[in-house]
Amino acid sequence: MHVRMALFILVALTVLTASSYYVGHRLVTRWPWPTNPSRVMWLTVGAFVFVQILGPILYRSYPSDTRISFIFYWFLYTTLGVFSCLFFYTFAADVVLGLWKLVASQTRPVDLERRSFLTAGFLTLATAAVGSWQAIAGPKIYEVDIPLPNLPKEFDGFKIVQISDLHAGPTIGLSYVENVVAMANQLAPDLIVLTGDFIDGSVQQLRDVIAPLRNLRSQHGTYFITGNHEYYWGVTDWLEEFRRLGAHVLLNEHVIIRQNNSSFLLAGVSDYHAAQIMPEHASDPKKALAGAPEHTVKILLAHQPASYQEASALGFDLQLSGHTHGGQYFPWNYVVALFHRYYKGLNKHKNMWIYVSRGTGYWGPPLRTGVPSEITLLRLRC
Repeated sequence: MHVRMALFILVALTVLTASSYYVGHRLVTRWPWPTNPSRVMWLTVGAFVFVQILGPILYRSYPSDTRISFIFYWFLYTTLGVFSCLFFYTFAADVVLGLWKLVASQTRPVDLERRSFLTAGFLTLATAAVGSWQAIAGPKIYEVDIPLPNLPKEFDGFKIVQISDLHAGPTIGLSYVENVVAMANQLAPDLIVLTGDFIDGSVQQLRDVIAPLRNLRSQHGTYFITGNHEYYWGVTDWLEEFRRLGAHVLLNEHVIIRQNNSSFLLAGVSDYHAAQIMPEHASDPKKALAGAPEHTVKILLAHQPASYQEASALGFDLQLSGHTHGGQYFPWNYVVALFHRYYKGLNKHKNMWIYVSRGTGYWGPPLRTGVPSEITLLRLRC
């Protein structure tokens, strides 16, 4: 566990430092004005790397919920998001310049270095501005009808509200969580599911921030499963806290949801990679069905979409997931498709539907460019 974490940190620092050097070098060489403040640029790049390393250490070691700390972490993660956009646009500019030099006539020189600098800068600022606005605006309601041919008619129109990847923590505070709860309750759900990654911090840090979740209201209750982030911040304490807030925790377990004389099965598994941190929590859809009676409809809550293959083989009709954030912001909303077969919205795998939430909050950079956060209203249909 500790070796794996140390290796991850080393790789992350290496990538951050190398990419920062790459962007810094391009900025210095492409500065379009006569006076080149290269020393200031390199100092800025160095300060950026230092702050990105210092921030997580401070957050974990010296938790604070003051206004000053909130502003600091908002600045920290915003600059990280701006940098990731600048890296992408700088790399894209290099590709364009390389192709241009291969095909362009040398008799008509064009100052592409200057133009690429200005274009990358403009696109970075535009992406960050739009993304910040969409992140601050909070989640939208996505309404989805899911046809399940074997669904008992008593459940036709049954409303499930899914909240996922809230990520309460450094930049998502009490008011954001209160708004999410109010929006969910206004939908008058029959059932509420919380599909993991609700926190980025310890129970001590965030108990008051997520307290509004106790006010979620539905006819059949609220059900919670773990995401990977719960395991980074003391999963045992968090499971107890969610139970205290009135949520039913499904840890490789199932329950029967009854209405009139009919019912369906609702199962939940721990995070797909939980075993790497807590072996006894290894995700196990088969175990979640243990002792279950035969049911016409089976629904699985699984934080990561990667559970879809085993879920489908076990005969589940619907899987509800999150984790991917739909890529969260441009251009990563296209890159995410390289890592996840199903990464947003409603999909069909063989005979099973899988719905992947884009996330109700955000992680890291407070950016949501082109990928609004969501609260999902799922209607089951016969």
